[in-house]
Amino acid sequence: MARVPWIGVFREDVNTDPKKGLYLAYLFDADRKTVTLSLQQGVSDAAKPQHYGTGRKLHDYLVKRGTPYRLALPPRLASDWQDGVSLDSASLGWRPRAYEHADIAARRYVLASLPSEEELAQHLAEAVVLLSHAAAVDRCFADVEFPTAEEPTSFYAGGHTSPDEGEPGTFLPGSSDGYWVDVQGGRQRRTRDHERLVSEFAAHAAACSYEPINRSIGHRDLILRAEGSSIEWLVEAKQISLGGHRASVREAVAQLFEYRHQYYRLAAGAREDPHLLAVFSAPIGAFGPYLETLGIAAVWPTGDDPVSWGGTHTAIAWGLVPDA
Repeated sequence: MARVPWIGVFREDVNTDPKKGLYLAYLFDADRKTVTLSLQQGVSDAAKPQHYGTGRKLHDYLVKRGTPYRLALPPRLASDWQDGVSLDSASLGWRPRAYEHADIAARRYVLASLPSEEELAQHLAEAVVLLSHAAAVDRCFADVEFPTAEEPTSFYAGGHTSPDEGEPGTFLPGSSDGYWVDVQGGRQRRTRDHERLVSEFAAHAAACSYEPINRSIGHRDLILRAEGSSIEWLVEAKQISLGGHRASVREAVAQLFEYRHQYYRLAAGAREDPHLLAVFSAPIGAFGPYLETLGIAAVWPTGDDPVSWGGTHTAIAWGLVPDA
C-alpha cells in the first residue's frame, strides 16, 4: 500500500491524467493524522530523467511553475487556501516530496476532527472553482514544452509576429529565461523579463475576468477582452531600468498610439478605438496622472510572490487594481 495514499478529483474538460496538468487530490500524510485537499500539478512527466529528475531541480521547477497558477486564483477565495501540503515526507520516496512542492492551493484537515459533510462539500466546490481559474490560464505558461539543453539562437515572442496572421486567439507568452538574438553588429544577450511581465499580468487579468490574448495579434504585446464589451483593451508592457521611467513612459505612449492607428483606425472595416493600458515593471510615480490625461491607464506590480498590482484610477475603475 502507498505510504501516502491519495484520492483524485478530476474534471474531464480540464485534465484526467495525474501525471501532468492540473487536478485536485485529497493527500493523506504518512501517519494518517491529516488529509489535505490540494490543487496539484502532475509530477510524473516532469520527473523523467530527460527533464528534471526526482530531486531538487524538480522541486524548484514545480514551485516556479506554480506561481502563474496562483496568480490566476481569485484573491479573496485563495486567501483561505494557504495551508500548504505537509506529508512527513522526509523518510519517504521522491513522489510525496514532489506532491508537497506541486501544491498550488490547499486546505488541511485533522482526521480525528473533520468538519461537517456540508463544510467539506463547500470546500470541494471552492476547490473546483480554483481549478477552473488555474486551468483557464494554463496556456499562459512560458514553458509549454520542457526545455532542451540547447539555447535558441533566435526568438520571436508570442504577439510579436507578422501583423498578417488572421484573427487573434488565446494567450501564449514566451519564456522568461535568457536567449540570444542576432542583431546588426553582432550577437547580443537578451533577458525575457518583458515576457515574464506580460505573463504575470495576463494571469492577473484572467483572474479579474478578462480574456488575455497575444496570439495572432501582430506586433501588439497583449489585448484583453471582457464579456459584454465590444471594445478591446490594447496593452503595452514596458520594463523600467534604473532611472529609466521617462524613457519607458514615452515608449509606451508612442507604441499605444501607433498600434491604435495601425490595428484599429486603419483596419479593414470599422473598428472601435480600444481602451489603452500600459503595464510597467515598477511604479511610475507622477507619470501615472500624466498618462491619464492622454487617455492611457497604467498598472504596475507592487509585490513579488504572489504579485499584487497598483495602478491609476482608470485601472481601478476597470477592476484591474483594487480600490485602496
